[in-house]
Amino acid sequence: MICNSFELQSSSVRVKRSYDDPCGVARALDVVGERWALLIVRELMLGPKRFTALSGGLPGISQNVLSQRLRELADAGIVRRRTFGPPASSHGYELTEQGHQLEPVLLALACWGSRIPTGSAAELSVDALILALKTTFDPGTAGTLQARLELRIGDDCFHAEVGSGRFRIARGSAGQADATLTADALTFRALVFGGQAVTGALHSGDLQVDGDRRVAAWFARCFPRPAAVGPTADL
Repeated sequence: MICNSFELQSSSVRVKRSYDDPCGVARALDVVGERWALLIVRELMLGPKRFTALSGGLPGISQNVLSQRLRELADAGIVRRRTFGPPASSHGYELTEQGHQLEPVLLALACWGSRIPTGSAAELSVDALILALKTTFDPGTAGTLQARLELRIGDDCFHAEVGSGRFRIARGSAGQADATLTADALTFRALVFGGQAVTGALHSGDLQVDGDRRVAAWFARCFPRPAAVGPTADL
């Protein structure tokens, strides 16, 4: 039976490796340096998730490994379990305050890594896409315009604000928005990083915009691709 909770423990005792180095970098890597650990943090940065949603955002990880990493991150005080509901009671996972303190680390890594060429044909998870928006926002391109937007990406909903040279985005509805954009993650990625025009996506039916379409087109231009370290960079 597949283990998907902290209570179900592996039958074998796993000895956690350590760098045995007093340097702060080494001590941090002792906690979040295991494979998949920081990507789990990435998937939880915008809010809590159930185990199945976490697994869906990390298609390359097995459920057993995901369970193991969650246990390790919980032991380190990075992740904790939480209960969803009512009406239906179920369990999920969220970052602790200490876990949320990793956000600038993730943003810096994402910004640095986006300049490295990739040969991966895999798609970005929704949360990875939102992280990419946060690391590529350009205040100069945004200019003095201000807007409130709602992004509906698959089953996820985010509210975003652009103004005063800043970009803010969080999970949840925007309420009253200047523009609401509805599309899948592949279309959003093509719009902001692939050069696809909003008008073309609207014509093909891949994108739906409720509200001011000019705001939608302006928003898509606020995230220029980073300069490549190698031959090309890809997000």
